[in-house]
Amino acid sequence: MKHIIFIICLLFVPTFAKAQDLETLIQEALTQSPEIQKFDFQYQIASEKVNEVNSLPNTEFNFGVMAIAPEMDMPMEKFNASVMQMLPWFGTISAREHYATSMADAQYVEVTIAKRKLALSVSQFYYLLYEIRAKQEVLDENITLLETYERLALNSLEVGKASAVDVLRLQIRQNELKQEIDVLIQQNKGIQAAMNSLINREYNKDVSVASVLEIPEDDSFYGYDALSLNPELLKYDKLYESVEQSELLNQKESGPMIGFGVQYINQEDSPMITSSFKDMVMPMVSVSIPIFNNKYKSQTKQNDLRKKEIQSQKDERLNVLKAELSKAISQRNQARIKFNTQANNLKQAEDAEEILIKNYETGTINFNDVLDIQELQLKFQMGQIETTKLYYVQTALINYLTN
Repeated sequence: MKHIIFIICLLFVPTFAKAQDLETLIQEALTQSPEIQKFDFQYQIASEKVNEVNSLPNTEFNFGVMAIAPEMDMPMEKFNASVMQMLPWFGTISAREHYATSMADAQYVEVTIAKRKLALSVSQFYYLLYEIRAKQEVLDENITLLETYERLALNSLEVGKASAVDVLRLQIRQNELKQEIDVLIQQNKGIQAAMNSLINREYNKDVSVASVLEIPEDDSFYGYDALSLNPELLKYDKLYESVEQSELLNQKESGPMIGFGVQYINQEDSPMITSSFKDMVMPMVSVSIPIFNNKYKSQTKQNDLRKKEIQSQKDERLNVLKAELSKAISQRNQARIKFNTQANNLKQAEDAEEILIKNYETGTINFNDVLDIQELQLKFQMGQIETTKLYYVQTALINYLTN
């Protein structure tokens, strides 16, 4: 189980600074989540059923005593006792064990799916927190930049090269950015509480995330064939196997049952009995034959239909997973394209900012242009953060689908 948790952690943790934070959060969620514990208990119950079916039918004991004896010259029975044990047909118990084991294997896949889904959810919340906090940092930097521009505007106002309106517009813009920071703070509280809920700990506990995420140069993708290893599809293979084991069990249970036993009869003393043995011991053999076996024929037909149903469900789920994988790959590629475009635009906006600063040094500056460039820079910076988050969220989904 620890090995599986470690593998799941690796699936959703990219190689970046402070990656250990996400790995630790995933591992903590996998070990503390009530949902995972629920699935684990269900698996233990299914495993215990193997011991349940590995048993014989109840041994039957009978005891009878003569309550009122009629007056007869012949010897009368005082009491009798018997024991009978029915035995299923050869191989039936083994078939039951195999069927119970196959059901436990199918339940174990459910545990694996639940763990992977939980790890994916934790990863998605993690990248949302990264986006929120990265945006907060960018907004702080832009407020600092606007404060610098405000001081320039005040200096220009003193020498008559700027108006009070320019100063007020810069101050209004700062207020707007401060408002966005306050909104992000509230969003951070909500996402952090949701993540802590997944991990099953105090809702207000601080969650640390990486300060920097970079989009790698190459994307890892192993092709659509990797979907065949997804536990959501392996689950149907296990269910198909359990139906096959159910049919083998059905064939065994359609056979006869054989019982062995013995009956003891105790008789009263009588002058008619000349032998030294007055009691009787009678070995017994019993056979139970399912003459009317429509039940088993119907079960066979149901199993055949069930296998076709499972195969159809698997094909349907495979199509859904392929669609989800295609969408995730497309969105990840879109994120890379948008990030590169935003990086180029940001570079050009920074060049325009340098030109404005040089103009100020020569005594001319247009603060309307300053605000326009600042808004463009902020737009591109925010866009880079959003596309980086989108890239890693889609990468986590691709890893979930193909690993």
